[in-house]
Amino acid sequence: MARYQRSNDWGFPRWRGYGSGRDAAPVRLCDRAGCEEKGDCPAPKSPNNPDRWYFCPKHAAEYNAGWNYFEGLDKEETERREQAERGEAAGYRQSAWAEWGGSGDGTRSRDELRALEVLGLDPDADFEAVKKAWRTKAKLVHPDVRPGDAEAAEQFQKLQVSYEVLRAAEDRREWKG
Repeated sequence: MARYQRSNDWGFPRWRGYGSGRDAAPVRLCDRAGCEEKGDCPAPKSPNNPDRWYFCPKHAAEYNAGWNYFEGLDKEETERREQAERGEAAGYRQSAWAEWGGSGDGTRSRDELRALEVLGLDPDADFEAVKKAWRTKAKLVHPDVRPGDAEAAEQFQKLQVSYEVLRAAEDRREWKG
């Protein structure tokens, strides 16, 4: 007796995707030795070479941290490539005046970004770095250290306000869970 095989080709719409089969799809693994993650982030092996490594996002970030795109190029070639890339990103540059292209990952408010700028920190700095930077800078311009210096007092007030903004934001994040 023949066993009935269910088909996915009946009815409308088809229950299987067009052009797809039931076979397993090949997955390229990360080129980093020992990594078993999916390697879907191409990275150049060397400048001016079409060959690529394929890394997982974690190893691609690690690789790109030390990558210098302009290494080995003379000054004219560097300027030509930089100009070409600026031309391709003209829409992004044009939007920067409206602060659409601002820094950060979108999790911080504009006030938080300004406070981080006053403290001299990157937009993705954690609160421990904020506390450390605030203490370091506040020690330099504290009114007890520099009595009678109006500029130092103003700078200290800016640091205080920046710290308060960032501390309140951190408290809100902790409260939300």
